[in-house]
Amino acid sequence: MTTLFVTASGTGVGKTFVTMRLIAELTQAGYRVRARKPVASGLDAANLGDSDTAQLLRAQGLAVDAANVDAVSPWRFAAPLSPDMAAARERRTVPFDTLVAFCRASSDCDITLIEGIGGVMAPLDATHTVLDWIAALAAPALLVVGSYLGSLSHSLTAAAALQQRAVPIAGIVVSESLEQPVAVDETAATLARFLAPIPLRVLPRNGSTPLAPLLARWLR
Repeated sequence: MTTLFVTASGTGVGKTFVTMRLIAELTQAGYRVRARKPVASGLDAANLGDSDTAQLLRAQGLAVDAANVDAVSPWRFAAPLSPDMAAARERRTVPFDTLVAFCRASSDCDITLIEGIGGVMAPLDATHTVLDWIAALAAPALLVVGSYLGSLSHSLTAAAALQQRAVPIAGIVVSESLEQPVAVDETAATLARFLAPIPLRVLPRNGSTPLAPLLARWLR
């Protein structure tokens, strides 16, 4: 089984959309795919219909019911904050070792997609970040970034953090932002110049760029 971690330079840049695209493309290619978003914040327990967790379930052809929600996102919090802050408001914590073990657990599939929360350096608890989570899994990461003003610095910083911890970067997806100072291709060209030879794809807001080829090296 291959595990891939979908992370980002920050929140709201398109991790869930990219994960859903990968589910569709890899499934169409004949792979058995399972996707999880183990830690999720900003969830209204009474209205999960539009949540990232619900979208991932529907993308996998699974019902949005209690059992499936628990299986995909066991650590859910109401406040739309970083996991450490959201958990603290409920007098809870994200148990790091249990989280890692959950992600390592085998499942009946060829590929497991783990969608992170927030950006690479989002705090999970008092001492761990998302980067610690990725490094503990020893899984390649797909880095999703935006094209908004400031995204170049955020993207290069996120990539540098992953590289410093020896996390293999499977690829970079530049997800076109709603507001951007220049065309998304110009942002992508600058990132490619600094991050070569990491493969990079531009995902336009209304386009259909295939993303699965980014993972060719990691697929069995």
